[in-house]
Amino acid sequence: MKYTDKIILVTGGANGIGKVISQEYLKLGATVIVADIDEKNGKVLVNQYIENGHKAIFYQIDLQDSLQIRSMFKKIIETYHKIDILINNAGKGIFKSIYELTIEEWDEVINLNLRAAFIAAQEFAKYCRGNDYGRIVNIASTRYLMSEPNSEAYAASKGGIVSLSHALALSLGSENITVNAISPGWIENNNYDILTKNDHLQHPAKRVGKPEDIFRACLFLTDEKNDFITGQNIVIDGGMTKKMIYVES
Repeated sequence: MKYTDKIILVTGGANGIGKVISQEYLKLGATVIVADIDEKNGKVLVNQYIENGHKAIFYQIDLQDSLQIRSMFKKIIETYHKIDILINNAGKGIFKSIYELTIEEWDEVINLNLRAAFIAAQEFAKYCRGNDYGRIVNIASTRYLMSEPNSEAYAASKGGIVSLSHALALSLGSENITVNAISPGWIENNNYDILTKNDHLQHPAKRVGKPEDIFRACLFLTDEKNDFITGQNIVIDGGMTKKMIYVES
């Protein structure tokens, strides 16, 4: 599939998995709007690609503000007259004891990880409505079905993303918009070279994941021909959530 005529919005696109997703779609010739609160890294990213002839745009935004999200979509449509793909990637985690986590911190995680994804999907659907093609990919986490202590807010938000995805898929199917989720496991965003042998070998796939693994799933789900895949959650974790782990005495 050619992406040279596609307008793609990547939230949280200045760092980590979102950065790689933005970069790889830019390499395919797409127009990519990188929406992030991190102005420094966002501008560095897009300027690097603009200098090489790519169509990269940075949009600084606080995704916890619904008015800013709606304003961003309005500006995208005013500029490009359409939007084709939404990658809801933005998110954060606050991992604190249930006795210490404040309601304000809970709301911060839920608002950024889940509420913003819904509002962005709502706006996307409004402007993509009536077209023959639209793709929403929501980045969840394997924490939607497995946890460790002190992860309540993050786990709840990612579980919500998975449920939101299949609900949106049913609501938007008549609009030719597919909606799917991707649940990454351990994806190393920083220094892959410092990982140990045991880090890799504990995975059935024998390695820790990379952001490019998540991008390839996005690429698959956003292909025009893959219109029969919707409402799904693709787990990309090297097999870890299928591995039975007990400590033997």
